[in-house]
Amino acid sequence: MSYMTFNKTFAPLTIAIGCVLGSTTAMAAKPADPYLSNSEFQQCLDRLKGTSDFRGVDSFTFNNYRPSQPDPSVISSLNYQPEFQKDVWDYLASLVDKERVEDGIRAKRQWGDTLRQIEARYGVKPEHVLGVWGVESNFGQTLGKKPLFDSLATLSCFDRRQSYFRGEFANALKIVQQGDIAPNDMNGSWAGAFGQTQFMPSTFLELAVDFDGDGRRDLVNSVPDALASTANFLSKRGYRSGEPWGYEVKKPSGFWAASNRKDKKSMSYWRGKGFTLANGSPLPYDLDQAALIMPAGEQGPAFLVGKNFDTFYSYNASENYALAIAHLSDLIARGDSSKTDFITAWPTDDPGISRLQSREIQQALLNAGYDIGEVDGMIGDNTRAAIVKYQTSKGVYPADGHAGQKFYNLIMQGGHGSSAQSPLYAPKRSSVWQPSTNPSVSSSDNMGKLIESKQGYRRIVNADGSIRLVRVDAGE
Repeated sequence: MSYMTFNKTFAPLTIAIGCVLGSTTAMAAKPADPYLSNSEFQQCLDRLKGTSDFRGVDSFTFNNYRPSQPDPSVISSLNYQPEFQKDVWDYLASLVDKERVEDGIRAKRQWGDTLRQIEARYGVKPEHVLGVWGVESNFGQTLGKKPLFDSLATLSCFDRRQSYFRGEFANALKIVQQGDIAPNDMNGSWAGAFGQTQFMPSTFLELAVDFDGDGRRDLVNSVPDALASTANFLSKRGYRSGEPWGYEVKKPSGFWAASNRKDKKSMSYWRGKGFTLANGSPLPYDLDQAALIMPAGEQGPAFLVGKNFDTFYSYNASENYALAIAHLSDLIARGDSSKTDFITAWPTDDPGISRLQSREIQQALLNAGYDIGEVDGMIGDNTRAAIVKYQTSKGVYPADGHAGQKFYNLIMQGGHGSSAQSPLYAPKRSSVWQPSTNPSVSSSDNMGKLIESKQGYRRIVNADGSIRLVRVDAGE
C-alpha cells in the first residue's frame, strides 16, 4: 500500500511507484540525510501528547515507544524524487516475472483452503488477493525493516505533511496498545506501511480483520489475517464479485480515444466499435462497464478495465501498479509461468528485465570491479551509476544507466556473467567493444583493485573456473 495510499488526499507523487512514462538519462543521487535537532524533536513529541490525534493513547504506551532520537533518513526519502524513472515495461517486467508467478502459484496451492473461505466471506477472487500480496511484499518475503515508531514520529515533527503523519503515528501506537501487533513487529516502509500486504496504520484500524480467530489482527505473522484484511479492503472499496478486472484488447483499425480509466462505457459500446480481446476473440459478457487505458500510448498494449481494476488502483494510486496486480493475478489463475508478456508488445526496442536478470547484471558488474553493493535484484542509484561507467567504458552512447535487455546482453556477452546473448547495442565505435575470450583474466585487474580498496568483498572461484566477487556480509 506504501506511500501512494496515504497520498490519495494529496497531489500525486511519482516517487512512490516510479513508473511514469518516459525515462530520463539524468542520474540523481539520493541527497544526504539532513541534520535534525534531537532537542527540537523531543519538544515536538512532548507537544504531540496533548493533541487530539493522540487522544486514546495512554501515557505508558506513548512514553514507552517514543523514539529517543529522530531518523533523518526518512526525511531524505520523503523528498527524494529520482530523475531516473521507469518506463511501464521496465516496471512490470520487474514486478511480474517468472519467479513471482511461480511463487504465486505455490501460494495459491498452500493457502487454497483459506483463500476459498475468504472468497466465501468477502466475494474477492483468490488470485486477486494473491496479486496484491505478491506485488506488495513478494508473498511476505519483503516486509520492510524501518521501525515504524521512529519513522512516523520523525515525519510527524519535521518537513511537510506533518499533520498526516501525526495521525499515522498515533494510530500505530494504538495498534500496539490494543495488543494486535507486537512492538518488535512494527517495522515496514519509511512512510509507515507494514505487514504482509502493507497497510498504513489508519487503514489497519479501519479494515484489518482477525481471520484465524486468535483474538488478534496480526497482519505481520498471520497470513490468513493479512489476506482476509486485503479482501476486506477491496470489498469496501467497491469490488464486484464475479467480475474480472478487465482484459487486454485489440483496438479496431483507425480507432482513437484518450486513455482514461474513469471514462467507462457499456461493453456493447466497445463491441460496436469493433473491439475484441487481444487474441481476436469476441469480448466476453462478464463485465458491465469498462474504460480504455493505454499505459504506453497508442502503439502499446490496450486494456478495457472495470470496477475491480479501480479497487486495485485504490490500494496504491497508480494505473501501472493496478495493472501489475491485474496481470499477476491472471497469470496465477492460469497456473503457467512460461510467458509473462502481454499479447501486444510494448513499443520499445529495449524491453524490461526480470529480477533474475537484474541480479545477474549486478553480479556481472561486481565481477567487473564495480562496487554496486548487495546483489539484491533491485536496480538502484549505485547500480545505475555503475551501468553508466560500464557503458562509457564500452563506447555505448548514450550512457544512460538503463538496465534493460540491451545492457543485459551487453554485459553478459562482455564476459562478466554466466551466459552470452547477442548484443543489441550499437557501440559508438565498433572497434571499442570486443567480447573477452577469458572472462576471469579480463576482469582480474579491476577485481584485484576492488578487493584491495573494499574489504567487504572476497573472491569466489565458480565450478566452471569463472570468478565472482561477493560481499562478506552477504553470508557467502
